[in-house]
Amino acid sequence: MSLDKLKQVIDSSDNIVFFGGAGVSTESNIPDFRSADGLYNEKTKSRYRPEEILSHSFFVSHTGEFYDFYRSKMIYLDAKPNDAHIALAKLEQRGKLKAVITQNIDGLHQMAGSKEVLELHGSVHRNYCMSCGKFYPVEAVVSSKGIPRCTGCNGIIKPDVVLYEESLNSYVLEKSAEYITKAEVLIVGGTSLTVYPAAGLVQYFRGKHLVLINKSPTPYDSQADILIKDRIGETLKKVVS
Repeated sequence: MSLDKLKQVIDSSDNIVFFGGAGVSTESNIPDFRSADGLYNEKTKSRYRPEEILSHSFFVSHTGEFYDFYRSKMIYLDAKPNDAHIALAKLEQRGKLKAVITQNIDGLHQMAGSKEVLELHGSVHRNYCMSCGKFYPVEAVVSSKGIPRCTGCNGIIKPDVVLYEESLNSYVLEKSAEYITKAEVLIVGGTSLTVYPAAGLVQYFRGKHLVLINKSPTPYDSQADILIKDRIGETLKKVVS
């Protein structure tokens, strides 16, 4: 019944916004963070917890060890868009979906064809020299040994991803809030809505239909107009032909 209602809502609206988290990419075999099989529950060779390694202070004080972890656990260049990414790109092409707001850093939405993608936590595909600002693609980080250095000034290259202790990009955050405020339908998928400030964006929604698609409970379940506890890719594939 929920699927029928979701299909009806999507078919009748041309002002949809999608807000997604790590669960959108798990169907592309990219692990999430907090589930039983997630990154934070993996055993690592390091004496540091993943949450510590992915912090700004650790990046500054243990840059080499940060990159050892980052290359092996955060970059998945072989990953391909799944049914969720493909369905959302189709909705945008049909003029129904106004924007994708994502907590993911893998670039799979763009690979699927989505154009208006707001990346709250940055992207592994953008990297820059901390000294001169020169841009580097992800391949430069993957192919480097130890700490990647700028070919121009020998400065340290940093991924354009938001680490713990760092602020989200204010423009991306404000633009995301603007899209959600104006949306008629907000589809939230693959996120537990526990990571702030990103999770707080849902509070800006004033539209008709709040749709939550997530396998585990979220703090907003009771507020959802449509609640589906299933895989996001399988769900969207069924309602977007």
